[in-house]
Amino acid sequence: MSQVETARGPVEASELGGTLMHEHIFILNPELEQNYPSPEWNEEAALKDAHDGLQALHAKGISTVVDLTVMGIGRFIPRIQRLAAGIDGHIVVATGYFTKRDLPSYFRTHGPGRAIDVPEPLDDMFLRDIQVGIAGTGVKAAVIKVVTDADGITPDIERVMSSAARAHLETGVPITTHSNAALRTGLLQQEFFRKAGVSLDRVIIGHVGDTTDIDYLKELIDNGSVLGLDRFGTLLSWRERTEVVIKLIELGYAERITLSQDANFFSMNNEPRYRHPERTLTLICDRVLPMMRERGIGEEIITQIMVKNPARILPPSDGKLRRVTESHGLR
Repeated sequence: MSQVETARGPVEASELGGTLMHEHIFILNPELEQNYPSPEWNEEAALKDAHDGLQALHAKGISTVVDLTVMGIGRFIPRIQRLAAGIDGHIVVATGYFTKRDLPSYFRTHGPGRAIDVPEPLDDMFLRDIQVGIAGTGVKAAVIKVVTDADGITPDIERVMSSAARAHLETGVPITTHSNAALRTGLLQQEFFRKAGVSLDRVIIGHVGDTTDIDYLKELIDNGSVLGLDRFGTLLSWRERTEVVIKLIELGYAERITLSQDANFFSMNNEPRYRHPERTLTLICDRVLPMMRERGIGEEIITQIMVKNPARILPPSDGKLRRVTESHGLR
C-alpha cells in the first residue's frame, strides 16, 4: 500500500480514514507575537483546545487533518508534533509559502542573478521539507501549498509556484492551492502547472466552494484537477455550499471532490472572539454530511469523498518519493 507522511511518521494511505484536506491547527505570526503578543494566545490552553477538538473529530469519524499551515502563517512543527503525540488520529503537514503577492526581503537578495547569487532557495526549502524533514524535526511534508489571489501570479508568486512544480516533479507529492473563486484564479493555476509539466490530477484547486458557478467548477474538473470545496462556514452559507456539492455529485464528479472548512483552533489573524460561530472543524460532520444524507446521498458516495479521495490523492505519485529519498541517501 502507498504511504503518507504524518507528524508521527509514515502511515498506510488505507489508515487515514475520514480526512479533512484543508485546515489549519494554529495560524500565528512569530515576529508580531514576540513584540506584541495576543492576550488570547496561551500555548498550553491552545494545545488543550486543539487536542480536545481533534479527539472530538475522531469520535465523529475524522481520523486525519491536513494542516496547510506553511511558512508565512506561522508553521512551527515542534508544537504540532507535541499535539500529534497525544491524539488518536493523524496530522499531515505541508511545505510551501503563503503569500498573496510578495515574498520577504530575504528572497529579494537570495536567488539566481540576485545580490547573493545562489540557486533558488525555495527549491531547497521545499525539497528538504519533503525528503529530509522540516526544521530538524524529522517530520516530512506530504503536500505542497501555493497561493494566488486578487493580484494573480506576481513575480514572487511565480517563484513559489515554479519551486512547487519542481518539488512535485521530483518527489510526486501533490500540490494544493489557495485560489480566488470570484476571479477564477484556479484556471491561471492550472495553466501554469500544466505548462510546468505537472499532471493536473495531482493538483487540488482550493477554495472553489466560494462560488456557485457550476460551469467554472466543471471546467476545473474537466481540465483534470480535484476540487477543494474547503471553506464551509465563511462567505457563502454552509447550505449554499452543500447544494453545490450535491449538484457536482449528481453530475458524476464525486471522485473529484474534497471537503474541508479551512478552519483553525487559533488564528493570530482572526482571534477567537472575532470568529464566525459556524466556522469550526466540526461543521462538515455536524451539518454538511447530515444534509447530504437527508438529500439522498448514500454512504458509498460520502465514503468516496471523505475517505477514498484523500487516500488516493495524498500518497506521492508512482512511489517517486521513496525512490528519490533512497537515491539521495536520505532517511
